[in-house]
Amino acid sequence: MEPKIKAIIFDVGGVLQLGNPSFDNPNVHGFVTRKLNTNLDQYFDSIDTVYAKAIEGKMSEKKALDVMAKNLKTTPQKLKKLYLQAYKKYYVLNKELLKFIIKIRKSGYKTAILSDQWYLSKKALFPKDFYNKFDATIISCDVGIRKPNPKIYDIVLRKLRLKPSQTVFIDNQKWNIAPAKKIGMKTILFKNNRQTKKNLEKFDIKQK
Repeated sequence: MEPKIKAIIFDVGGVLQLGNPSFDNPNVHGFVTRKLNTNLDQYFDSIDTVYAKAIEGKMSEKKALDVMAKNLKTTPQKLKKLYLQAYKKYYVLNKELLKFIIKIRKSGYKTAILSDQWYLSKKALFPKDFYNKFDATIISCDVGIRKPNPKIYDIVLRKLRLKPSQTVFIDNQKWNIAPAKKIGMKTILFKNNRQTKKNLEKFDIKQK
């Protein structure tokens, strides 16, 4: 007999915040590139190592901005402002899915966030009231690990105090789904709200 699902875990970029969450997002990074009057190749050469470290919390926000700004020949203050503007401009809160999450939580399910973010995307994409809608919020720059490292899935499971088989993990990237499935979590590859809700119904999860 299949164990009862007790928690649903959601990614943010591309799921709860709609937009292209990939590193080479032409909107966010293109916006910054245009504002700094540089080209994408030069831009990525200037930030890629630092950006990767910041996503895993292995470099502080201040240090990351200092190094990136120096490489891009601008100021940390200006760069920070541009990133925050870009994230807010090119991502839209998935209000329909958030309402669904609130309803299923009231029905007795635990809900959680498992997301790869660096400091500025976290500030821009996580409204202040976001956190109290979830039982656990695991963000890569806070815990020092990012998906698809199996350890980050263990962290959210420990926080929820559940077995993998008692959870459903929803993400829009196949490479993040694979390790979750491997350890026994139920998984859904997010494409849109309707498809995701229909897939959740297969696990007998419905809004009441």
